[in-house]
Amino acid sequence: MTERQEQAVPDAVMTRIGQVVMLCHAGDREEARHRYLALWAEIGEDGDLLHRCTLAHYMADAQDDPCDELAWDLRALTAAEELTDDRLVRHEGALAVRALYPSLHLNLAADYVRLGRTDAARSHLRRARRASAELGEDTYSDGVRAAISRLELRLGEGGTAGDGWGPPRQRP
Repeated sequence: MTERQEQAVPDAVMTRIGQVVMLCHAGDREEARHRYLALWAEIGEDGDLLHRCTLAHYMADAQDDPCDELAWDLRALTAAEELTDDRLVRHEGALAVRALYPSLHLNLAADYVRLGRTDAARSHLRRARRASAELGEDTYSDGVRAAISRLELRLGEGGTAGDGWGPPRQRP
């Protein structure tokens, strides 16, 4: 009974991250950056991998500089790759975390496009496409697949990195 209660208790850090995500999506990116950084300091560079992955994934959205966005997206992917099944099972959104891989690689591909690094962009785009096979059939999954397809088309057309194209700042 106690084990079930522990699993049913919401993760306070994930709730707080979600609140900042809403602030960022509402347009207050500067305040969101400050709050994300405060949470990052609280979690720590060696903190819970799920928290680090989620926070870094969304912190990237709040960046104005493409190099900073890339750095946060790389942190998110690194934390995701270190997550164990044991940790994922303890969070009710475990399947959603696995579904982030296509989005994580898509975001990195878009970062590299903006930075003019098309080989790296194509590499992450291929990873995003492969990982998208694990997605379900829902609005989130459809949005990620559509964004992958748009970037594939763009790179296939020989789009330039400086044209400002990329997936929307608010992730599906």
